[in-house]
Amino acid sequence: MADNRPEPDGIVLTEAQKRSRRRRSIAIALALGVLVVLFFAVTLVKGPAVLNRPL
Repeated sequence: MADNRPEPDGIVLTEAQKRSRRRRSIAIALALGVLVVLFFAVTLVKGPAVLNRPL
């Protein structure tokens, strides 16, 4: 019995796996965004004194 459908390349994810991957990606992006905002806020709070340090 010859099937004319091409074999999929690599791994094919189920819908549940795709949803899980998307949720994980969103969580990582949010964590990264929070870190960026935190670093920015710390920089603003410290002000120009952050560059005024002994060498």
